[in-house]
Amino acid sequence: MTKMSHQLGRLICCAVLLVCLPLLQSQRVGSSASWKDTLQSRLPLYGHRNWIVVADSAFPVYAEPGIETIAANADFASVLKSVAGEIAASRHVRGTVFLDKEIEFVEEQDYPGVTALRRTIATTFPTDQVSSIPHSEAMSRIAQAGTNYRVLFIKTTGRIPYSSVYIRLDCGYMSEEIERKISNAMEAADKQGSQ
Repeated sequence: MTKMSHQLGRLICCAVLLVCLPLLQSQRVGSSASWKDTLQSRLPLYGHRNWIVVADSAFPVYAEPGIETIAANADFASVLKSVAGEIAASRHVRGTVFLDKEIEFVEEQDYPGVTALRRTIATTFPTDQVSSIPHSEAMSRIAQAGTNYRVLFIKTTGRIPYSSVYIRLDCGYMSEEIERKISNAMEAADKQGSQ
């Protein structure tokens, strides 16, 4: 009886480990060198529909196994510039950037440095690649993306609310204009086929 209980206990421990292992692997805390290594190792694997988020220090860790969170232990602006540089240097993806609309209403007197941070964000990405959406919508998009695609969160030491930058990766060698052209041609062909 004791031998059977011992074996059952081992079996339960193994089952718990198997269930928890993906969650443990998707949430890591790293040094400033390792976050760069992680980004450089993930970026070649990522494609359109993957996301990279540069987040402030209070951003939550998601429970979705597809969402990986790492701590950079570095300031927001330097992490953002590094991430933007890595994406720009890649040939296979480009970034479409979303900001929390609320950042526009955070005041300098309440969070010193927010004006400089907004300026840094604005000069890091081309204006036509940046959109502002409510924070709740950004959170929903990330949660939804994490169910099917990989999302990498890089938490910084930043302490300004609503400063997170959400970068949705898109195909780097096809512009939105070409994508629209292909879609329009397909629609026209469908209409001709149905006549």
